[in-house]
Amino acid sequence: MAVSTPQAIQTVTAGASLQETARKHLWMHFSRMGGYDADHEIPIITRGEGAYVWDEHGNRYLDGLSALFCCNAGHGREAYAEAAAAQIKELDFYTNWSYAHPRAIELAERVAELTPGDLNRVFFTNSGSEAVEAAIKVARNYFRAHGKGQKHKIVAREVAYHGTTMGALAATGLTPLKTQFEPYMPGGIHAPNTNEYHWPADRDPLWAAEELGRLVEFHGPETIAAVILEPLQNAGGCIPPQEGYFQRVREICDEHDILLISDEVICSWGRLGHYFGCQRYGFQPDIITTAKALTGAYIPMGAMIASEEVYEPFSSGTASFAHGSTFGGHPVAAAVGLANLDAFAEEDLCGHVLRKEDEFRRTLEDLRDIPIVGDVRGAGFFHAIELVKDRDTKQGFDSEESEWLLRGFLSGELYRRGLICRADDRGDPVIQLSPPLVCDTEHFEEIGAVLRPVLEEAWDRVRSR
Repeated sequence: MAVSTPQAIQTVTAGASLQETARKHLWMHFSRMGGYDADHEIPIITRGEGAYVWDEHGNRYLDGLSALFCCNAGHGREAYAEAAAAQIKELDFYTNWSYAHPRAIELAERVAELTPGDLNRVFFTNSGSEAVEAAIKVARNYFRAHGKGQKHKIVAREVAYHGTTMGALAATGLTPLKTQFEPYMPGGIHAPNTNEYHWPADRDPLWAAEELGRLVEFHGPETIAAVILEPLQNAGGCIPPQEGYFQRVREICDEHDILLISDEVICSWGRLGHYFGCQRYGFQPDIITTAKALTGAYIPMGAMIASEEVYEPFSSGTASFAHGSTFGGHPVAAAVGLANLDAFAEEDLCGHVLRKEDEFRRTLEDLRDIPIVGDVRGAGFFHAIELVKDRDTKQGFDSEESEWLLRGFLSGELYRRGLICRADDRGDPVIQLSPPLVCDTEHFEEIGAVLRPVLEEAWDRVRSR
């Protein structure tokens, strides 16, 4: 249950005015603003420490989503604040637009030391969407520089989320996120994802990879610049690849002269037990996109990390990758990023995830006796529970049923009981969990203790409808 702390209780009076002010002025992201009124509060989070956050009323919550898959090292690390303060005193800001500064150089070197293969060229951005945008642009530019300007299309997967900027939106495979903004950048192609829970029992494990190859052939490999895939697909509920999937996709890309982009905005920085998700699944991309936990989410930062081959056309003479932003590689963000990587190394956070992932998984597997639990899937500290109406047939919920189940009950009840996670129906209805990498046995037990009664009540409500 959510509990109160003395420090947070003092904010209740201020919190009342925060609610009113927020409803007047704050336009929140991906939020139904009409759902908030005097009787339906905006959740206002006021502080965090370790795996927990507190709201304006002093209620404590286990942050089972790491804010949004990004506070990997946990909340409240003073060393990060000290790194930011020291950097502001030394150099508050200078742009990476035709200039450099020490922290961006040092962080680029540290990142390059951790990437697989020769992904040595680090192009800093401010967010994951911007990192994907940069990757799409550099892929198109790379082929144009080699006299293959017709190669411009991007292959992604159905239900996959790759960001909200117009180029990233073309790669995103979620129709409801796209239709409001059409027409968007042309050239987005979507192959089946790897969610085998609903596959026929006799389907070839590499079917999704072969379907991707078939679409490449259908649309013309001479027109395709890149394939962009998450190592573990977020939208749709932590969808893992089949064994050999990425190796087959790599073969397809090599055969047709296509760049492979590993979108690791979520899957990097320990989420799957490795610095990069591609290391978990043993494949070598040409480009990695990252963000979120690069700085522990203490300050916004992202990056596109390219191989030497991708970088080469922009490396000499008058050539230039004509893309960038004022704040990409901000010195304060870079300083915090360096502090974050220090914490990862000193505390072996990736190793901790690998040692504890089975225990975390068992916490969720133990819920399979509840009939609404259809599938449990994921890797590392990134898992999902798919919810079903009939476990034998794997029948899911229609859009109206998902609305009352997820938004009408589960989201609010889980939060009320002190657990922040994601009840989502981009694809089939799921509950997603991505707790901070500092979590251990007691946190897993707390997650299970909240999930069990809530899912049991959800099933009772399903049966009674």
